[in-house]
Amino acid sequence: MSAASWIAAPGAPLRGEVRVPGDKSVSHRAIMLAALADGTSRIDGFLEGEDARATEAIFRRLGVAIEAPGAGVRIVHGVGIDGLRAAEGPLDCGNAGTGMRLIAGLLAGQAFDSMLVGDASLSRRPMGRVTEPLARMGARIDTGEGGVPPLRVHGGAPLTGIEFDNALASAQVKSCLLLAGLYADGETVVHEARPTRDYTERMLAAFGWPIEYSPGIARLRGGHRLRATDVRVPADFSSAAFFLVAASIVPGSDLVLRRVGMNPRRTGLLHVLRGMGADIVESAPGHEGGEPVADLRVRHAPLRGIDVPEAHVPDMIDEFPALFVAAACAEGVTRVRGAAELRVKESDRIAVMAGGLKAIGCRIEETPDGACIGGTPAGVGGGAVDSHGDHRIAMAFAVAGQRSSSAITIEDTANVATSFPGFVDLARHAGLQIGESRRAGPPET
Repeated sequence: MSAASWIAAPGAPLRGEVRVPGDKSVSHRAIMLAALADGTSRIDGFLEGEDARATEAIFRRLGVAIEAPGAGVRIVHGVGIDGLRAAEGPLDCGNAGTGMRLIAGLLAGQAFDSMLVGDASLSRRPMGRVTEPLARMGARIDTGEGGVPPLRVHGGAPLTGIEFDNALASAQVKSCLLLAGLYADGETVVHEARPTRDYTERMLAAFGWPIEYSPGIARLRGGHRLRATDVRVPADFSSAAFFLVAASIVPGSDLVLRRVGMNPRRTGLLHVLRGMGADIVESAPGHEGGEPVADLRVRHAPLRGIDVPEAHVPDMIDEFPALFVAAACAEGVTRVRGAAELRVKESDRIAVMAGGLKAIGCRIEETPDGACIGGTPAGVGGGAVDSHGDHRIAMAFAVAGQRSSSAITIEDTANVATSFPGFVDLARHAGLQIGESRRAGPPET
C-alpha cells in the first residue's frame, strides 16, 4: 500500500466537531521571534507539520535551545536579537517558502554567512522578490540561476531601512523586509496597494517591538529588543477551509470547527463562500496568540457561481484549491481574476487544478491570472488526478471525491504532512471517505 496516493469517494455527511492543527504562519513566526527574544517563551498549539518543524530545526542549528515537552508545545530559550550563531553546512527549509523568505530577512542582518536550501519544489520558487529589496537595504545574497534557491546570505553587511512599495501583495515579502528591518539603521516602511496578512506585525507587537501598522502600511525602526512572551497558536484557517467546503457541498452536513484563526487578512474564502450561498455561522469569538479566533458552524447549502471579488484575492491565496472544488459543485459559472500569484506557489495551482478538474469531467478554462469554472450541483466525475506534490491540491481533491460519481485517485500526496499532519484521520472522523491507494505510479489519462 502506498502512502503517497489516496482514494476519495462519496461518504457520509460531515457531522460533529473538529479542531484542525495550529496555524502554520503563526507557528513559523512564533519560533522565529521567540528565538530572538530575551528570556523563555512557551508556544502552545505549534503545528507539528514538516514546514514548521523545518523552521524549528534551523533555529536549533543557529544556537537556540528549544524543548518539545509534548505534542504542539515548544519551550524556546531566546538568545536575544544578536545571539544567533553560525551553523555548519546549509540550513534546510524543506518545502517551506514562508520559512525561507522570512529567515532570509533575519539572516541578512547577521555577522555570519549562511546558506538556505529547500526541497525540489521550493528550489523552483522565485526568491528575487525578497532578495532584490533586501539588496536595496544593503544585504548581499546570491541565488541560483533565475533567482531561485539556494540562497547564499553573506554576513556582516550593514543594513539601512528603506521605504518599499510591495506591488506583489505578498505577506512574505512584507514580513521579510520587516524582519530585516529589526537589524537596520533607520526606519523600514512597507506600503501595499492590496493589504496582506499582518501576522508578523501582530507578533512583533506581542513580543514588545515598537511597530506601527494598519491595512496597507507597516513601519518600524531597528535598535530595539524583543521580550519573551507565551503564544497560543490558533487553528489554521487554511486547513479549516477544506472542511468548510466539504460541509457546504455534501448534503446533510452540519459541522463545527473549533477556535479557528479569524485574522481578517486571512478569511477571504469565508466571504466568498458566503457570497456563493454557504451557511457558515461564527460564534464564541476570542483571541489566541494575539489573533482573533471563533468557532465556525457550517451546514450544507446549495452554492451558486459568482465573480470572485478581486479585493478578496490576497486574503485567500492559499484557499483557492478548495474554492475551485466549491465552484465545481456550484450552480453556474465562477470566475477568478487577479490571482496570478497562484502560478508560483508549491505548484502552478491554476494549471494543476485545471488539469485535475478536467480529468474528473469538470469544465474549466485557465486565464493568465485565474480561471473560469463551470459548476454543477450534481458534483464531479471520478478518475485520477496528480497533485504534483502540492499539499493543498491533494486535500482539495479529497474534498471533491465526496461529491464524485465514482472514486477519485489522488497521486503524490506525501507533502500533505508539511501543513496538515493527521489530515486523513481527522477527515475520516468528520465523515469523509478517504483511504490510501494500492496503486503506485502515474495516474491514467
